[in-house]
Amino acid sequence: MPDFYIGLMSGTSLDGVDAVLAAPRGKRFQLIASLYRPYPAGLRARLLALHEPGRDELHRAATTANELSTAYAAAVRGLLARARVSPRAIAAIGCHGQTIRHRPDAGYTLQLVNGARLAELTGITTVCDFRSRDIAAGGEGAPLVPAFHRALFHSPRRHRAVVNVGGIANITWLPARGKVTGFDCGPGNCLLDAWIMRQRRKPYDPHGAWAARGNVMPRLLQKWLAHPFFRRPPPKSTGREEFNLPWVKRALSGTERAVDVQATLLELTATAIAQALRNYCPSAAEIYLCGGGAHNRALFLRLVGLLPDRLITTTSALGLAPEHVEALAFAWLARQTLKHRPGNLPAVTGASGPRVLGAVYPA
Repeated sequence: MPDFYIGLMSGTSLDGVDAVLAAPRGKRFQLIASLYRPYPAGLRARLLALHEPGRDELHRAATTANELSTAYAAAVRGLLARARVSPRAIAAIGCHGQTIRHRPDAGYTLQLVNGARLAELTGITTVCDFRSRDIAAGGEGAPLVPAFHRALFHSPRRHRAVVNVGGIANITWLPARGKVTGFDCGPGNCLLDAWIMRQRRKPYDPHGAWAARGNVMPRLLQKWLAHPFFRRPPPKSTGREEFNLPWVKRALSGTERAVDVQATLLELTATAIAQALRNYCPSAAEIYLCGGGAHNRALFLRLVGLLPDRLITTTSALGLAPEHVEALAFAWLARQTLKHRPGNLPAVTGASGPRVLGAVYPA
């Protein structure tokens, strides 16, 4: 039987598709090949527009899901060609889809993907819609990657935390002994990306270089940190519904330098991460960063400054590049689904119990 898996991840940053080919190797899950495909500007704009109510949005969501699934299929074909692997060797694709609404408080979450179309275009069994079952069981539906972090990064001798800095930042607490927990801790890259796009027409701030040129505004930072989300105890999750450009602008007077706003947004991300680690992972001696934000040098240095008593590095030190962790997690989750094994951690999401996640579209 085939035992290769493909993971597809497109996160809150809306930058593109990360695709990985993986295979189980004993207790590990080994990366075989990877591919990144940026979103065309038009697709990214259509996805961003769907985050807000608008005209004929049901039709626009359905047709955009079809377009997105075609892009996913192209990424799968490119990945298989790079690895010189046949589709027949793949047990399943695990596809997160593109989140456009995340409302566990209202009992639903929506990640755009047409699983049937993706299975049809690739000829490979496709697993998607991973969050809904956890929400149906009373959970937040996110984050889901802590179960994978436990499988791959747990040490019986060292207290570790894994911080995924995507559009939203989330933390997995991996004590050497005891219960694994995790939660979203606030904005990661989403506000930084939105502000630099508005001010400089750039999709992101490479290495945080622009933010590093600005000055943090303490009063503005405190206004943003007053958001109720930061005071909520875990389990908790969030998204663009709470942290978005209109929310940023409501705290501004209009006299601020744009570069100082960027610097203060970076400080917001770093402070939220550091406070969450101190409050909920106090004995985490080792902190491993993953996600696109792990490559933000200014953010990395600020975290080192805020947490001088901790080892801070990236998951590369554990053998997996930061940009591959989430996509690999969804390859792993697809395997969990096909093996009828739970993919959630109730201590992380707040669900009433472990659940097998995902909707399966057979090849």
